[in-house]
Amino acid sequence: MLPGILCFGAGQRIDGGSFGTGTNLRRPHRIGKTPHSSGGGLTLISLFTALVGLFLQGLTFLISYVTNSNAFPVPLSEEEEAELLAKLQDGDIEARNILVERNLRLVAHIVKKFENTGEETDDLISIGTIGLIKAINTFDVRQNTRLATYAARCIENEILMHLRSTKRSRNDVLLYDAIGADKEGNEITLIDILGTDPDEVLERVELSVEQERLREMLTSLGPREKKVLELRYGLRDGIRKTQREISRKLGISRSYVSRIEKRAITKLQQEMLSEQAHS
Repeated sequence: MLPGILCFGAGQRIDGGSFGTGTNLRRPHRIGKTPHSSGGGLTLISLFTALVGLFLQGLTFLISYVTNSNAFPVPLSEEEEAELLAKLQDGDIEARNILVERNLRLVAHIVKKFENTGEETDDLISIGTIGLIKAINTFDVRQNTRLATYAARCIENEILMHLRSTKRSRNDVLLYDAIGADKEGNEITLIDILGTDPDEVLERVELSVEQERLREMLTSLGPREKKVLELRYGLRDGIRKTQREISRKLGISRSYVSRIEKRAITKLQQEMLSEQAHS
């Protein structure tokens, strides 16, 4: 993770308060670390509560704008951003609203990374927008970090916490769980290594782990485990197959394919953690 970069935990209101009567304000945590709580992340109830908070602050139109339009506001120039951040430091709410609106393109870009998780895009954009607002509320202009870099981590972290809390598919949780960090300390998930769209947004931190490293690690798997991962994630031809398609191709049940996939991913996760510990 980036040194010094913090982001509020799920369940904390975007206006600096906390959800629910008698609920204390949560301490900020480092990006990529999910705080332990009974809720396990951003629940559906807290999401609706957050959206009510957005409405009360006059920001609901932002989510509606993103989910119902392919057009996005033009990103701010460095000078415009600095001016608005200065106004925000003085408590200018309008400056915050503009910062949120003009960074919606970043939310949409990051959401694309999670389009194969089975979640509705509208929901992910709503959750990502909450992360963006938290980022803008907590951004420290004294840090030698661009707002876009900081916000990207907060947006992604908010979505990851949601995915981990819903646990619709244990496979998805494995793919998006942290399995290590690059040389700069940024969290790496297995889906990052298996291949996603390259990050082209401003100064997003690039992942240092390449696909070649994964291919080398695949040699530690059994033949069937390796075959399932190659088919599932298109490691050879770039064409990803569903578990049902793989089951037909290999002549085994879909549930068996799922178990093989999870077992293989767990092995890779353990190997990467072991490799990192000895590096």
